[in-house]
Amino acid sequence: MSLENLEPKQVFGYFEDICSIPHGSRNTKKISDYLVAFAEKQGLEHYQDDTNNVIIIKEATAGYENAAPVIIQGHIDMVCEKDPGKEIDFSKEGATPVVDGDWLRADGTTLGGDDGIAVAMALAVLASDDMQHPRIEAVFTVDEEIGMLGAQVIDTSKLTAKKFLNIDSEDEGIFTISCAGGVTARCIVPVTRENAEGNIYELKIGGLLGGHSGQMIAKERGNASILMGRLLYRAACEADFRILSLEGGAKDNAITKDCAAEIVVADKDCKVIEKIAEECGKDFAHEFKTSDPGVTVSCSNGGKKNVEAVTGKSTRDIITFLMNSPQGVQRMSMDIDGLVETSLNLGILELGADQLEASSSVRSSVASEKNALMDKLTSLTETFGGHMEFTGDYPGWEFVEDSAFRKTCVEVYEKQYGSEPVIEAIHAGLECGLFASKIDGLDAVSIGPDMEDVHTSGEKLNIPSVQRVWKFVAEVLKESK
Repeated sequence: MSLENLEPKQVFGYFEDICSIPHGSRNTKKISDYLVAFAEKQGLEHYQDDTNNVIIIKEATAGYENAAPVIIQGHIDMVCEKDPGKEIDFSKEGATPVVDGDWLRADGTTLGGDDGIAVAMALAVLASDDMQHPRIEAVFTVDEEIGMLGAQVIDTSKLTAKKFLNIDSEDEGIFTISCAGGVTARCIVPVTRENAEGNIYELKIGGLLGGHSGQMIAKERGNASILMGRLLYRAACEADFRILSLEGGAKDNAITKDCAAEIVVADKDCKVIEKIAEECGKDFAHEFKTSDPGVTVSCSNGGKKNVEAVTGKSTRDIITFLMNSPQGVQRMSMDIDGLVETSLNLGILELGADQLEASSSVRSSVASEKNALMDKLTSLTETFGGHMEFTGDYPGWEFVEDSAFRKTCVEVYEKQYGSEPVIEAIHAGLECGLFASKIDGLDAVSIGPDMEDVHTSGEKLNIPSVQRVWKFVAEVLKESK
């Protein structure tokens, strides 16, 4: 179904164009070239870099020549997910938008409202011939969904603005004004193996709710890998065994819902292992009855085998490492009520032939605290003869108490909506942090229309919310004299 009847026509017209172009992360050349072709058609100054980031500049309208310029920013990549059985080649095919009442969704795939709606709004501003605004510097970044890669490398020397409007939030009426910085920390601990014979017990911890390690970490949800460390420690206090395999989690930024271990146990200790697994199951169910009411611990004997298990020393090292691995909220903010300031999450745990790998997502809005956690993980890992690898380091976006641009946005919002917006700092990453590290004195606000179930095939974008947020953006630009 065409979106031509939806208002505002230009915004939804550009959004429909964007949907039709395949633009998953690392597949952004076509959408980047589309933006360049748009700029050329409009006769606008523009820049495209080797990674497909694009900057398009439109000069101020009459009466705004002396006004401070404004950056409008969004990312041009999307997460590509689909329903089971849906046939689509995301490298060549775009999404098909469908109007469903007040919502816009896609036919069996992610819609790409995150962050296609920001791109569409920016293009509508650039194409408009009747809006009043200062100089507009529209910035379109790539690969935000896989580590904000475009924002990390973009050359900001062509930008003159300090006012920065990021349209990558998903709740209308909430202004995000600060975010955490982060890094992926990969701990690598060496292990050795030897021949071992005994009963192969499989221990599983599951039924946990998990969730995004930035947004949900304050919910105190259980981490299955950390709980497995507790179970193995309890077992090691009463029984002799060797670890054969150990695996938990799939993404460093997702709280681990499931963890499985195989251990080699002598006949005399089988009942002990079964007893401790049962006790831990009861303990975990009690501890997490509110945050994770479905948590389970299972224990099954797979029979006797002769295998290459890790040695007794390596088994003890693994257990001690897990027992002492920091996890969850480390510090709450003393400046912003309810904000997690520093945290980490052990998201991926995997025992290989000769090493244990543990990847954690470290977050903090205070750089020195992030560095301190990195040091703590390094110290722990080196205790067992291991080493660290840090990747994807990105800066936080610190709260600016005296923000003139935020004041303008709040005043416009109160006039339009008749109420105050929610001012919020988040414990997750936004591209604003990277731009703040590149542009001195950046005055940034992040907004967006209502979206639900982003990054899933159930993603929805609220049409009336887009209409209101578009009106808000236009008025903020008008008032930015």
